[in-house]
Amino acid sequence: MNFRHYEATGGLARAGSRALLHACGLTREQLDQPFIGIANAYTDIVPGHTGMQRLARAVELGVAAAGGVPFNFGVMAICDGIAMGHSGMFYSLPSRELIADTVESMAQAHKLDGLVLLTDCDKITPGMLMAAGRLDIPAIVVTAGPMLSGRYMGRRLALVKDTFEAVGRYRAGLLDDEELEALELNACPGEGSCQGMYTANTMACLTEAMGMSLPYCATAIAGMAEKRRIAYESGRRIVRLVMENVTARQIINETSIRNAIRVDMALGGSTNTALHIPAIAHEAGVPISLDVFDKLSRETPQLCKLEPASEQMMEDLHWAGGIPAILSRLRDQIEDNLTVSGLTTAEIATKGQVVDEDVIRPLDNPYSPEGGIAVLRGSLAPDGAVVKIGAVSEKMRRFRGPARCFNSEEEAMEAILANKIPDGCWVVVRYEGPSGGPGMREMLSPTSAIAGMGKAESVGLLTDGRFSGGTRGPCIGHVSPEAARGGPIGLIQDGDEIEVDMDERRLDLLVPAEELARRRAAWKPIEPKVKTGWLARYARFVQSAASGAIMTAE
Repeated sequence: MNFRHYEATGGLARAGSRALLHACGLTREQLDQPFIGIANAYTDIVPGHTGMQRLARAVELGVAAAGGVPFNFGVMAICDGIAMGHSGMFYSLPSRELIADTVESMAQAHKLDGLVLLTDCDKITPGMLMAAGRLDIPAIVVTAGPMLSGRYMGRRLALVKDTFEAVGRYRAGLLDDEELEALELNACPGEGSCQGMYTANTMACLTEAMGMSLPYCATAIAGMAEKRRIAYESGRRIVRLVMENVTARQIINETSIRNAIRVDMALGGSTNTALHIPAIAHEAGVPISLDVFDKLSRETPQLCKLEPASEQMMEDLHWAGGIPAILSRLRDQIEDNLTVSGLTTAEIATKGQVVDEDVIRPLDNPYSPEGGIAVLRGSLAPDGAVVKIGAVSEKMRRFRGPARCFNSEEEAMEAILANKIPDGCWVVVRYEGPSGGPGMREMLSPTSAIAGMGKAESVGLLTDGRFSGGTRGPCIGHVSPEAARGGPIGLIQDGDEIEVDMDERRLDLLVPAEELARRRAAWKPIEPKVKTGWLARYARFVQSAASGAIMTAE
């Protein structure tokens, strides 16, 4: 084999490089074995990542057993739940770019032959996949798995409904101090990504659906022996992928991207996939637009409804058959493609089996004939907006009301908790887009407060920012163009009527064109919220949410 790493280790001129590798403990024999990087996002502060050292050890054993040499290196990880609702969330989406850059830098600087991407939570998984598509070397993803549900007084608990939404219930007088503390202690019982079909778990499922992780990896529960076995087999498989020269772009292509979006629609996944899938596709050289999401959503039935849209959780999906079972249901729509397992998508779909039809419904009895995400357009969102339609009640799919405008999440949250938002209104949160935020903060705190206060069917929220996968109700995000770039959302005034028809995919600001033109002539963006450091650079180079909030050098 003419390994990539020979560029760094081969020939007389590389005597110094070899000496440094010997200093790391390598033998002469290992210099002629595949060099496998393990991009390890372990940290003590993200529950989805606290168990990764055990998984990294399992990967190392698998790599070594297959004749490769494993090299661990660290990758950053941010917990969106801990960063939520304050200035820390400015850093969440931008961290995706830093993660991709870190993996690229380590793989290129050391000329690694292949990568095992050890990840779990919201921005880490897409960042890893972006790096894989950019590098186009053999790569395999190991997601650390979802957390088990919590328990309290005989009922199951989940993070969003039982902590974030509990804030609203507490404000409404429906919870006392003792019960709130009990929920905080019991909602998250241990390691793993949060229990619902939130962003982390959605991205894990789509990673498996596009063929970049082994079957059942997405749903196998964190901390369980099954997950360690998958990690070990992933270590073995990456050596085989290197020896067969199966690179990332042979798997991440137009076919696998469409498959991932179809599975997303069937699952009713997080709206953040409308940012992450286009960014991954961009790095892999695959053209894609929001229109593809909407087209496939109209064609694909929603077969699952997990927390926050119902009481079902990721453990239920796993025990119902996992992603292979979803692929088996969608067999006639899924396109055949290579996967890192060595099986094709069609072969995995054939082997998949639905064990529980209450969790994964049959095609003739879906939760909805259309997918869980809808792309809206209209005078308020010429370039598009996104809503998790599978988590919106029928009553709120068509909604018209006056606007209450806020130029930051904090302003909106203060008004919501003070009960200053009347029923029938739209809460408009702007200057929270990719550039204006900067970083397009998630709005889980205000959306959860609205839901917890019992207003999920009487108040809408729209923003040029984004939402957690845990958001439910008439919450519309990614409104593009954003306010900071002169989008119509920046021209809205208190009292303006806004109308949505989700079935018709329309989102309109009901203000005469001549009045909007007058406002536009007088419009000036607000002062940037961040003027120094990494985020200031990010704000200059990040593109629209409609493009996946990718960064360019221009």
